[in-house]
Amino acid sequence: MKNPLHGRRTFIKNSAAVLALSSLGLASFQPIFNKEKIKVALIGCGWYGKMDLWRLIQIANVDVVALCDVDKNHLDEAESLLKTRSPNSKPKLYKDYRTLLAKHQLDITIIGTPDHWHALQSIAAMKSGSHVYLQKPISVDVIEGEAVVAASEKYQKTVQVGFQRKSTPHLVAAKKKIIDSKLLGKISHVEICSYYHMRANGNPPVQEVPDHFDYELWTGPAPLRPFDGLPHKRWWRTFMEYGNGITGDMCSHMLDSVRWMLDLEWPKKITATGGTFVQKEGKSNIADTQTAIFEYENLNIVWQHRTWGNPVDPEYPWAFKIFGEKGYLAGSPMQADFVPVGKDEEKIHWDVVYEKDAYPEDLEEKDIELHAAPATRKHFEDFINAIDAHSQPVANIKESHISTASCILANISMELGRSLSYDPKTMTIPSDAEATAKLRRPYRSPWVHPEPDQV
Repeated sequence: MKNPLHGRRTFIKNSAAVLALSSLGLASFQPIFNKEKIKVALIGCGWYGKMDLWRLIQIANVDVVALCDVDKNHLDEAESLLKTRSPNSKPKLYKDYRTLLAKHQLDITIIGTPDHWHALQSIAAMKSGSHVYLQKPISVDVIEGEAVVAASEKYQKTVQVGFQRKSTPHLVAAKKKIIDSKLLGKISHVEICSYYHMRANGNPPVQEVPDHFDYELWTGPAPLRPFDGLPHKRWWRTFMEYGNGITGDMCSHMLDSVRWMLDLEWPKKITATGGTFVQKEGKSNIADTQTAIFEYENLNIVWQHRTWGNPVDPEYPWAFKIFGEKGYLAGSPMQADFVPVGKDEEKIHWDVVYEKDAYPEDLEEKDIELHAAPATRKHFEDFINAIDAHSQPVANIKESHISTASCILANISMELGRSLSYDPKTMTIPSDAEATAKLRRPYRSPWVHPEPDQV
């Protein structure tokens, strides 16, 4: 039977990718699913949803049987682009994900919708019999995340979450060389940060909803804001109604990376401060400044973001720095550096891997995050191999829930002005009823909040 990983490109082209990764000790191509075609659907056909789908098509033999989006323009564009990416796919088009899942038996559902939809859609996909590739974060509140974990266990479905730093070639190599070899010595402090100016600060007027966009269905369980323009790509991220701000978006990536590198579980205590201190002119209601401390035994992870001003280190504007007694390891999506304490010790530098020769079509793709493409491909390989082996992928749902929930707890700590300690066994914040109540967000009727014991 043909190996689906070789479905679209020649053995030589795949070998080029394998050789590029083998030099870093990362080659992982294996037969998958023991079937020639993987039936795939994409829910959320915007920017990152399409990027994820294109990466999967590059490394596996897939049949894209369905596309879903509440914006007809997104849907039409995805269908048109798919004709060149996967000419043999003839997808059915849907506005409502529930109809799609009812009509198709899928192997993989890719979910690329805004954050406030992740829990409901991933749970529904697993109930329908599909494995799930879910963009991060997995939820907008903590109990949603617990419900996604429970659904994965109940329906025995594999979930890979888009924390693809764990599959970023230069970071995988740096972990193996520095962390796993214990070159840092005793590690007792980590700094993670984002200084990108990501916060939208506009004041667009309320306007009519265009005919091609179903705003009611896009909003779903979230509060229904007055429509002030299409929310795609950036605008929705600036409102807490749909996500958890820069901390939920960017801290979750870096916290997850550090937890993976250092093999950390739940923080013992989380404390955060911040707010909107500088950028007060727009509608945005996410914090423009925040500091959070994730406390472990003899180790603190300190997060800081500012959506204004200069980064502390221009070489590492969105990054982690792991400090040990013998030096530190800095890492970002673009590079990594080991800087030893001793002047006679040798520094080590890693650059991002692009795979331009193996995948030249990346260079022609509109709006691609070129540096993230190899990581996403490897993430999908790991996901599919985990399904085939009945094992856990590198960004499995339990680990991704810890990273997601910890950042949500940081926002709750900032709001309440006190430290929090979450108990995953009771799914509460002991002795703090007010904080525990904030572990669930109210859902807009008729949508019903998922509960871990009712999925």
